[in-house]
Amino acid sequence: MTKLVLLHKADSIYEDEPDLVYDFPSIYLKAMNEAVGDWIVYYEPVKAGPRGYFAVAKIEQIIPKPKSAGRFLALISPGSFLAFDTFVPRLSNGTPFETSLIAPDGTPKKGGIVQQAVRRLSEADFARIVNIGLPPNLEQQEENRYSPSLPGFKEEMLTFERPVLERLTRRPYRDIAFRRSVREAYDNRCAMSGLKLKNGGGRPEVQAAHIRPVEEKGTDSVRNGLALSGTLHWMFDRGLVSIADDCETILVSHNKVPADVVQRLLRHNGKLLKPSNPLHAPHPENLRWHRENRFGQVVGDVPISWN
Repeated sequence: MTKLVLLHKADSIYEDEPDLVYDFPSIYLKAMNEAVGDWIVYYEPVKAGPRGYFAVAKIEQIIPKPKSAGRFLALISPGSFLAFDTFVPRLSNGTPFETSLIAPDGTPKKGGIVQQAVRRLSEADFARIVNIGLPPNLEQQEENRYSPSLPGFKEEMLTFERPVLERLTRRPYRDIAFRRSVREAYDNRCAMSGLKLKNGGGRPEVQAAHIRPVEEKGTDSVRNGLALSGTLHWMFDRGLVSIADDCETILVSHNKVPADVVQRLLRHNGKLLKPSNPLHAPHPENLRWHRENRFGQVVGDVPISWN
C-alpha cells in the first residue's frame, strides 16, 4: 500500500465526490491500485482555489468507470472522509510539504510532477500535513474554545497526543471535527429555525446533525451535515421533519407534529437556511436518503407527547 495526494477541483467536470468517489484516467491506475486500503490527501490546484490540502480519505476499491473507456473510479471507504479543520497551505516558509516537489536547490519544482493529478506521498509528509490540518489537540482546542483551562493548568498537560491514524479512525475525534466544520459552514445558526443562540460562555446552542447516519454509510462531509438546534436535531433524526427534493423546502410530518409547534420552531418561509458557501450545501442524495428512509417513520422514542 502507499499514500497519495489526489488533486480535486470543486468545479471538476469529472464525477468526483471527495467523500464517495474519485474519477481518474488509466495513466494513474498503477499508483491508485497501490493505494487501495490506504489513506490519501485531497489537494486543490493553485488555479482552482485557495484551499491547498483540504481533506483525507481512504480508498476501498478501484473499478472501471462504466461507459468510459480508459477511466476508472476509486471508491472511498465509508466513514473515512474527513475535511481538515484548517486548510494546509501549499508551501511552508516557501518550501513544499511534499518532499517530491522540492528541487535539489531547495526551491519548489515547476511543471512535471507538480501538475500530476495523482502523486505518491511519503509517510512522513502525510503525517506532517495531517498534523496541521487535523491537529492532535483538536478536542482540547474545542473544549478550551468555550471553557478556558483553569489557571495553573497547562494545555500540554491536558492533551494526549494520539497517533495520526488512530485520530483519523477515532469516533470522538471525528465527531468534533465534523461538528466544527458544520457549525462554521452555517455560522452557528440553525438551518431550520434560523436562530443563532449562545450560552453565557459563548458556546453555540446549535448542533451538527448527520443527514445520513454514519452507521448507514453516511459520511463526515459537511455536505452530509445540517446545523440544527437540539430540538430540531431530535425531530430530524426521528423523521418528524425532512427536506423536499428542491433541497430547500422543509417537510413536516403534520399528522405527528402540531401546527403550533411548527410555527414556533421553523423559519416563517418554511425554507432551509443554506451555508454562504454553496460547496457546503447539503448534497441532494443525502437529503433523498433521509426522505426515503427516515421521514414519516418516527424513528426511536414513541409515542411522542407535545405537552
